[in-house]
Amino acid sequence: MSLVSAVVAVVGAAVTGLLGYWQQRRLHARTERNYMERYSSSLALAAYDLQSRLYNILNGYVIDRSGRSYDGYLTSFLVRGSPEEAEHVRRSTAFVLAEYLGWAEILRRDIQFLNLGGSRSNRRIMRQLGQISASLGRISPTSNELRVFRSHQRALGELMVHPDSASGQRWCLGYAEFCRRLDQDEVFRSWFAPLLTDVDQLATDVAPALARLEKWQNELVELIDLLDPTAVHIPSQRSKFHLATRLSDMSGPA
Repeated sequence: MSLVSAVVAVVGAAVTGLLGYWQQRRLHARTERNYMERYSSSLALAAYDLQSRLYNILNGYVIDRSGRSYDGYLTSFLVRGSPEEAEHVRRSTAFVLAEYLGWAEILRRDIQFLNLGGSRSNRRIMRQLGQISASLGRISPTSNELRVFRSHQRALGELMVHPDSASGQRWCLGYAEFCRRLDQDEVFRSWFAPLLTDVDQLATDVAPALARLEKWQNELVELIDLLDPTAVHIPSQRSKFHLATRLSDMSGPA
């Protein structure tokens, strides 16, 4: 009788352990999904805002060259706009880049211990993030405006993570808080000062940077397609900018 009881106890313990193991696996998988779902939509929105600004800068170059009666984006607001408009363009351009880096940093922080190997889509997302990071930090022989080396990308991303947020519930600084810190925190501003200067330089002459900005904008659109393939969170009007095609289109009659 005691032998039977011992066997039953051992089997019961084994079954309990196995059930506990599978329950932990399910919880782990659910945590991974929750993190990716929660952060991927925010990252997709940030990537959309950034690629949209790059698109406007690139398209503005085409408009300026077309001889139309109106100016492109940077020319309209940063070169010929009011001081308030110029400062908004300068700061908002730096912000959309910083916000993207912030959400990329958040995603990296909170999924670094999760097993993404079982998800093909997650692996593709992480590879695309790496590709964009490499493009952003790549040195160009013609232009390095808005170039940010990898370690600096991490630093800017860290600064954009809201200090009151915690693991699993992180968020980025909003635009108002970003501007407040630029005005009141000299250390914070020093990190972003090169980006603000780069925006001014692009307004002076964007031509040398066109190839870099076009490649970067295209890669961001590819990331958005991976993060939101069915256009649930991001508008479906997300198109890659092709400079040669746009110049050709704009060369026709005005």
